[in-house]
Amino acid sequence: METEFKLEIVSPEKSFFSNEKVKEVVVPAFEGEMGILKDHISIISFLKPGIIKVVLKDGEESFYVDDGIMEFKDNLLSILSSSIFNTKKIDKNFVETSIKDAESNLASKELSDQNRFLENEKIEVLKSISSN
Repeated sequence: METEFKLEIVSPEKSFFSNEKVKEVVVPAFEGEMGILKDHISIISFLKPGIIKVVLKDGEESFYVDDGIMEFKDNLLSILSSSIFNTKKIDKNFVETSIKDAESNLASKELSDQNRFLENEKIEVLKSISSN
């Protein structure tokens, strides 16, 4: 029995990642981490800063995402994000700069609760990446 489905990740610049041999994807949805397997019910969700974990037939990939939206329908998972990077190829200077930017954003008194939550999530995930 086939257990694979297709994953497409797209950023404004390009088609970032595409593979038809995906066994599982874990996404950082606003509702919490969500695992997607073949024949999952159709779903649309917004993404928060976090790690997208992709389990392939022959290995694993992980990507850092700042934000985005995901849709799963007819065994096709589409992820659209304005900012996404392969965690194996991420630039340490970029991580440090992003953490500092997020920390300075948190200092703003005019920051909404939702944006404060997102900045805190971003800091936590980026610090976990930089410690690896």
